[in-house]
Amino acid sequence: MYSGKPVILASQSPRRKQLLEQAGIPFEVKVVETAETYPPTLPISSIPVHIARKKAEAVKDLCKEDDIIIAADTVVVLNRDVIGKPKDRDDAISILTSLEGQTHEVITGVVIKHPHGSKEFYKITEVHFKPLLRSQIEFYVDTYKPYDKAGAYAIQEWIGAVGIDKINGCFYNVMGLPISNVVEELERLPL
Repeated sequence: MYSGKPVILASQSPRRKQLLEQAGIPFEVKVVETAETYPPTLPISSIPVHIARKKAEAVKDLCKEDDIIIAADTVVVLNRDVIGKPKDRDDAISILTSLEGQTHEVITGVVIKHPHGSKEFYKITEVHFKPLLRSQIEFYVDTYKPYDKAGAYAIQEWIGAVGIDKINGCFYNVMGLPISNVVEELERLPL
């Protein structure tokens, strides 16, 4: 059980909030709108860490000097192409059509800023979608409207239960926060 001080979560993600709550970590949400951009030459695994670092920096002025800030970002990668959040219904359908029947990577970058410095890391989980019917994809998009989700899906929703048949790595990483690693890093922080 985490017994450290409360943290600042630099994210409005309901999934990240849920995971911190499940882990028993007291937290407060502070968010500043941050562009999710990155240099085109950045290695793919560094992209979510770069964006998480920007999120953590953006809230720094809203925090006390001794606050612990947690920021995270998640990207979906298929055949070395980074897939972001869908622009609209057609884009979401197109993204899910490209993922079905394939294995892709979900990479979550985490930045934990604390009074003694910061810890940055990323986790990779491989996810395999079985072949899906167009009607299944349309049902999911029309019902769940996954427009705020990298890769146009959430593993904990209907499409994860029906369409994902294998994962290699941390399930919670695909939700947006490798929570066991976050707890481990928080417990290592100097008092």
